[in-house]
Amino acid sequence: MSQPDPRPYLTLRADGSHEIEVKRSRFICHLARAGDEQAAQQFIAGIRKQYWDARHNCTAFVVGADQRRERSNDDGEPAGTAGVPMLEVLRRRGVTDTVAVVTRYFGGVLLGAGGLVRAYGGAVSAALDELGLVERRPVALLLVAVDHTRAGRLENELRAAGHAVRESHYEARGVQIEVGVPEPELPAFHAWLAEASGGTAEAVPVGRTFLEVPWTEPV
Repeated sequence: MSQPDPRPYLTLRADGSHEIEVKRSRFICHLARAGDEQAAQQFIAGIRKQYWDARHNCTAFVVGADQRRERSNDDGEPAGTAGVPMLEVLRRRGVTDTVAVVTRYFGGVLLGAGGLVRAYGGAVSAALDELGLVERRPVALLLVAVDHTRAGRLENELRAAGHAVRESHYEARGVQIEVGVPEPELPAFHAWLAEASGGTAEAVPVGRTFLEVPWTEPV
């Protein structure tokens, strides 16, 4: 199993779009998660195909837990007035694994360089606010093995104790419950499990995964 980067990071809560209007021009910001550059480029290509009749489809993306790869494109707008301010919003908000495409339908009023910068950056910022962010926190992934007679009760107790239950697998020989536990809390979790199950349940580490926690920007 591949191991994710063991550091938390911010990303988009859900894919979607949000539209603003500036002096009769429509700016539709489409946002999506993208785990690598290929996924980002595929999303961009799809939006450009869907909105082929728009004046511009400007783009920006950041991928990698350390914001290792980023790109922007003005798509015919004056250099530095579209893709760059879009990218700067993603940087400033600390967001990664995210791609943005802002589709512009020209409304007949020229905005000037400063107006374009504000409009494209503002479209991305407004879309991020509308769709929301999550912090992805790395955790150890454990499989808790328990017999059928105890599984339902133990799963309820895991949830009640605040442990992150992902899903349960029912098999002929028993039940395996996937649980995400922050690595510093592993000793305490094993002690809790032994007490809660009377020593009948066993937790086996199988890798790492992420928990997603809603995130709001500090005021």
